[in-house]
Amino acid sequence: VTHSIPACIGGMTINSKQLDNESPVSVFAVNKCYETVQDGTFFDGSGFAALVREGYKVRSDVNITLEFRTTAAHGVLLGVSSAKVDAIGLEIVHGKVLFHVNNGAGRITAAYEPRGTNNLCDGKWHKLQANKSKHHISLIIDGNLVHTDNPYIHSTSADTNNPIYVGGYPADVKQNCLTSKSSFRGCLRKLVLTKGQHTELFDFSRAFDLRGVFPHSCPGAEH
Repeated sequence: VTHSIPACIGGMTINSKQLDNESPVSVFAVNKCYETVQDGTFFDGSGFAALVREGYKVRSDVNITLEFRTTAAHGVLLGVSSAKVDAIGLEIVHGKVLFHVNNGAGRITAAYEPRGTNNLCDGKWHKLQANKSKHHISLIIDGNLVHTDNPYIHSTSADTNNPIYVGGYPADVKQNCLTSKSSFRGCLRKLVLTKGQHTELFDFSRAFDLRGVFPHSCPGAEH
């Protein structure tokens, strides 16, 4: 077994002596336990998860779905970039969800702004779907569709080759379709990327780099 257990452990004794887990000698990727826990992955607002080490190729089409829960008005959800300008990005800025795409000719953004008393940063689960089909991009939040006109109709492929960064990204990594540097604080679950007939559900415990991210358990409510 090479991976950690997604669980809470307490009251451990060795030779009838209770271990002090309040002041450990060293700690790595261990978070506190919560009395009420939900399925999902907790992002503590300090880091990110990095997926697909060899690089994810968006190209002409991709459909992204996920569910998020946060009380913060700012935070990176997902970014895939390239060494050039081609990239896609999903982020929360001032309580709005933005989906940016650059197929090489320029950045296009679909923005969802909650209306009236609706609030995406209310600590409740919200469903997000972001779709890029050639030069068309759209965003669906909780069933509400937003799409935007793209003047660059002949530029259809986002030739990305970098990892998928979720919830933030390292300081030395360039992201051409994200405006925010704020790491996401809250919970994410059910991240699925679909290309044609190929659907992939991403398990954060299999990320090749995790910083400030705790797979498999979300606190039941923000404390």
